[in-house]
Amino acid sequence: MHLGLRLLFGFFLIAGLASFFVLRVFLAEVKPAVREVTEDVLVDAAHLLAEQATAELAALPAGGTMQQGGFADAVRRYRARPIDAQIWGLHKRSLDFRLYLTDAAGRVVFEDGPGDTVGTDYSRWRDVARTLRGDYGARSTRDVADDERSTVLYVAAPVLQQGRTIGVLTVAKPVQTLQQFIDRAERKILVAGAWLLGLSLAVGVGVTLWTVGSVRRLRRYAQQARAGDEPQPVPALPGELGELARAMAAMRERLEDRSHVEQSMRALTHELKSPLTAIGGAAELLHDELPAADREAFARQIGEQVQRLRQLVEQLLELSKLESLRPPEPLPAISPLAVFDELLRAWTAPLRQRDLAVQWGTRDAALVPGDAERLRLALSNLLANALDFAPAGSALELAVKAERGTLHISLRDRGPGVPDFALPQLGQRFFSTPRPADGRKGSGLGLAIVRQVALLHHGQLLFAPANPGLRVTLVLPR
Repeated sequence: MHLGLRLLFGFFLIAGLASFFVLRVFLAEVKPAVREVTEDVLVDAAHLLAEQATAELAALPAGGTMQQGGFADAVRRYRARPIDAQIWGLHKRSLDFRLYLTDAAGRVVFEDGPGDTVGTDYSRWRDVARTLRGDYGARSTRDVADDERSTVLYVAAPVLQQGRTIGVLTVAKPVQTLQQFIDRAERKILVAGAWLLGLSLAVGVGVTLWTVGSVRRLRRYAQQARAGDEPQPVPALPGELGELARAMAAMRERLEDRSHVEQSMRALTHELKSPLTAIGGAAELLHDELPAADREAFARQIGEQVQRLRQLVEQLLELSKLESLRPPEPLPAISPLAVFDELLRAWTAPLRQRDLAVQWGTRDAALVPGDAERLRLALSNLLANALDFAPAGSALELAVKAERGTLHISLRDRGPGVPDFALPQLGQRFFSTPRPADGRKGSGLGLAIVRQVALLHHGQLLFAPANPGLRVTLVLPR
């Protein structure tokens, strides 16, 4: 299973279980909480009404009832009152209190409810019995035995005269009248829970996508390192992932440096063999007696090979310096066309010696962020490479053209060109094709320097056959 799916499944499982248990606890607490609040109100009402009934109950003769009188009339007027109260969006259109009153023996002397219980002995009912004993009396009884929604809450209060209990007043309220409030609370909890779960899952998806995206960026970076692709910018990631990315970059640099050194040493050893062999052979022959002309030829050969070695060392040093550089940020804005024009003025003499003409195509003076010194070095190496391969009396075609977001600096010679199989290897150090003038190969460091300058400017070096010749294009971001 993919990392993203595992993270997403784990988050969904945790969020789902947490939401389930939280909602279950909330829903389980709604009914008890509503009943507790209702019971608190019933306690207050029972004690208030008990005080109202004290005088009539104390004056009641033995065996009498209170179905007639001031207390009964007040209760009937309460029952007949019209009511339409809006309680937090819910309408209350009925008064739901039930009342009954017992004497000191537990006999019902007044009742206002659905039944006719006057004269009935309630002394065994929990609310009456506990109140007569001086305790808090309350009970919960169903009107229909198998229907929980028919439950009625009863709360009793003693009717006191001079500290003596002369009766019990019980106030009752059907739970059914509270159900709309319970249902609304449950709906709100379920809706809030659904939003909470949805938001939690959305956050989980976002976190998972971000985490997986970061890990995939690290994976691509590692895969590029393994494949030996061009160095890419270190992924900018926060926290531990950023530290891991920087550690991977440092490890990649160390591995690349080691591999780079090994490859460079092998290539350099191969490149040095030819001039050293030529110098060694000429030096041995100079120990013998030779005609002056031969001695002069061998001495000239030694000088040429020493110059070749010097040039090779200088180019290697320059390339190594470029490879160790990191471009300053931000780079100043420069005009490659101005740099090219300045460089051509300095190359007037070599161009005349080879009888090479310069033909300009597009000349865009667009600015790019760049290092003028490094860019001059790159363009100088491009010209040197073109001079090595361009036939005498031909023309070099130059162009500086602004494209969408980039600037293309191209140079074309009319030499023999490069075989298709060799195009991908151009720009690698110590790779070169034979020069048409003498058949010798160069070190390939000139184009390698140009390629490294392009990388320092976040650009690229492109090669394309021109038939005849080769077109080299340096692409720089604008």
